[in-house]
Amino acid sequence: MAPLFHSQENLAGKILIEPISGKKVEHNGIKVELLGQIEMYSDRGNFYDFTSLVRELDVPGELYERKTYPFEFSTVEMPYETYSGANARLRYVLKVTISRGYGGSIVEYQDFVVRNYSPPPTINNSIKMEVGIEDCLHIEFEYNKSKYHLKDVIIGKIYFLLVRIKIKNMDLEIRRRESTGSGANTHVETETLAKFELMDGAPVRGESIPIRLFLSPYELTPTYLNINNKFSVKYYLNLVLVDEEDRRYFKQQEITMCRIADIS
Repeated sequence: MAPLFHSQENLAGKILIEPISGKKVEHNGIKVELLGQIEMYSDRGNFYDFTSLVRELDVPGELYERKTYPFEFSTVEMPYETYSGANARLRYVLKVTISRGYGGSIVEYQDFVVRNYSPPPTINNSIKMEVGIEDCLHIEFEYNKSKYHLKDVIIGKIYFLLVRIKIKNMDLEIRRRESTGSGANTHVETETLAKFELMDGAPVRGESIPIRLFLSPYELTPTYLNINNKFSVKYYLNLVLVDEEDRRYFKQQEITMCRIADIS
């Protein structure tokens, strides 16, 4: 469990510091920082800060008893959502530092989660494509839209215009593709999140197969495009046909995932 916030929200709270009974704590100042960080697992332990705000809580001195420090970060710009993926992690954290000249500074962390909601898209075109193997197979598929919210339903149809190969079954997959790095150092990790059987058996010419795939059971995130030049996350619908000789034919189509305020 972690506190949940969204961009432009106020972050306010209290920090309690209590020395061990009978002892004093000498310090060179106390501060709290709000940090937005990206960690690449290939460079584990190193964080890239894209947000860094500081509030000084106390001047150098001594603590003899429990003391409470209120703090506030007003209308903080937190443009990216919290994310934990295969090769990258984006996190937000409050970092409290009691600076000391000897014995090392005392540092404590508190993670919190950021989710950002967007309005429904004003334009949401359907997806219509044709797939074919010359003189063997010709199909058309249609999805009702190209942008989906995280609890949406994918509705569509597949039309068989020409079938001269013996198809055994057909599946629809949801794939997440995470890209990290850039140029020659780009690393791509593809994960199949869902596999939905559309058809079991050979179709005939003129047949139409309906699609209705509910997204709510799956752990989806919004689409992330080039987050701070460190990583991207994209989603694809992958249509897979398998013939009786176990040859696979597939067609992939990118879709956009959004977190919609009045639904999620």
